[in-house]
Amino acid sequence: MAEYKLALVKRTLTGKKLKPLRDEGLIPSVIYGGKGEPILTASDYNATDKVVRAAGYHSPVDLDIDGKKQLAIIKNVDINPTSRRIVNIEFRAISAQSVVEAEVPITLVNFEASEAHKLHYAPSQAIEEIEIKAKPSDLPSELTVDASKLATLDDKLTLADITLPAGVEFADKETDLTTTVAGVYDPVAEAAAREAKEAAEAAATESETEESTESGEESSNESAEKPEESSEESK
Repeated sequence: MAEYKLALVKRTLTGKKLKPLRDEGLIPSVIYGGKGEPILTASDYNATDKVVRAAGYHSPVDLDIDGKKQLAIIKNVDINPTSRRIVNIEFRAISAQSVVEAEVPITLVNFEASEAHKLHYAPSQAIEEIEIKAKPSDLPSELTVDASKLATLDDKLTLADITLPAGVEFADKETDLTTTVAGVYDPVAEAAAREAKEAAEAAATESETEESTESGEESSNESAEKPEESSEESK
């Protein structure tokens, strides 16, 4: 059994007719991958939101669809860009014995024990998540990489530094294990460089403004002199 559980009910409403459903505090969803056609469902917003936050795209969820059990993983969550509320969810039905692919986060651990941390450097993570494959019961909630060995600005952690749990593989067989996962940078040096760049840009802007002002003044002086010249000629 999965750690996370969610009760759903079947629905018939679709399209614009889903607004009243959402107004009632329900989230429409669809379950793909089972036997037969996709199943249209809905569930309580608060309960669903908690499961989505906890399970993410990597942990299996035990779905109860009107009393019928179905193991699934979350494949897609549509979020309203304004309200930031969930508006729709896609589940993919899976079997407890089948190998499935899932996206899991990569977490740096033990950075505080590194020489880089003692030098007041900060970690910079290049890859936040990666696709893996495993049986549902073997899917980890995250992959960790030990950052304690980071010391200099040239040091890097790669995919090869990740120890995969038993029964877990990278989804892509051609994954380049030399791909950089994380490194370090000097926040003090970068802040100084940024300030110097901003100061140079400000000075350049000020110089351009002064040149523009001087040019405008010269044009005004020339315009002021022209009527006098014209007046002299008319005499």
